[in-house]
Amino acid sequence: MALELRHVVKRVGAETHIYESNLTLEETGFNILLGTTLAGKTTLMQLMAGLERPTSGEVWFNGKNVTGVAVQKRNVSMVHQQFINYPNLSVFENIASPLRVARMPRAEIDKRVSQVADLLKLSPLLKRRPGELSGGQQQRTALARALVKDSDLVLLDEPLANLDFKLREELRDELPRLFENRGSTVVYATSEPTEALLLGGHTATLHEGRVSQYGETASVYRRPVDLRSARVFSDPPINTAQVAKQGDRFVLNERIAWPADEERRGLPDGAYTLGIRPHHITPKPRSDEAVRLAGKVLVTELSGSESVIHFELQGETWVSQSHGIHAFEVGAHAACEGDAGRTPGLPEICDGIDQDCDGIVDEDAAGAGGAMPRVGYWIS
Repeated sequence: MALELRHVVKRVGAETHIYESNLTLEETGFNILLGTTLAGKTTLMQLMAGLERPTSGEVWFNGKNVTGVAVQKRNVSMVHQQFINYPNLSVFENIASPLRVARMPRAEIDKRVSQVADLLKLSPLLKRRPGELSGGQQQRTALARALVKDSDLVLLDEPLANLDFKLREELRDELPRLFENRGSTVVYATSEPTEALLLGGHTATLHEGRVSQYGETASVYRRPVDLRSARVFSDPPINTAQVAKQGDRFVLNERIAWPADEERRGLPDGAYTLGIRPHHITPKPRSDEAVRLAGKVLVTELSGSESVIHFELQGETWVSQSHGIHAFEVGAHAACEGDAGRTPGLPEICDGIDQDCDGIVDEDAAGAGGAMPRVGYWIS
């Protein structure tokens, strides 16, 4: 039951909310829409559900053009960020409501509600009303209502955003299991790269109404097609710097340069934008061959399990993210070093999820292919 967007555009007045998009989602597993606030995730979901009609283009589902089909005539379920339950109905009646609308026999309703309540640990709460439930229990009720329909398409619009950390962790672990073998196409919107990686499946990166990339989640993370996609999939934000390819070396400034390796010597000379994710800049060296980059510490954030260090480099703020406690005093000078033998350049394919890939060169900056080379950096 694949869902496909064909040349879909959505405009509201003079504003374009979704630029022309072509997207074919996977029938099984999670399809994740990853983007910041106002990236277009909710609008795209509304187009998929039939709550909105595209200005141009078509929405296809299971081989049929459903662009003009009303949402009431589609077998679709949607769970929103806010808990949407009927306050005057019990948990049982909230879950059963779509089945009653479908005029399903009472025995079948009881059976389905009982099954999904057991699955979501709601059985002891079926006689309560939403006002008597915790936030996590209310969201479980909303999820149960989506599950009980056995919908062909299930849309989850940041369903865990308003829950506390512990509940989010619990439900995030449960969600993939809940939709196993249900035969539904599942679309999950989130603004958090970590959540996308934890859920796995396939991810589409969105930026200002444009779908920049779609593929297996790990592959999109490790091999972004351009800097825009890499930025969407980086938290803390990816570090970027302008470098120049001059002959057989890359130059950051008059003091800092490193040789291009054999694979990248063929790159045309010119300006490139280098991107390095924060967790690949660490307080410990990763290689004997290194390029030393000096910077001034601006902020140090210690969470107990990791350290996030903001430092200034060539007038830009860079970020390092590493495990453990690494305290640097504000104003102190730090040095960042990179493996000179693994200079960023042309695309380097990472064969496995365990490979350490952390650099990217923006194709828009130099006209060359996007890259995800392996580079090591550290602060001392």
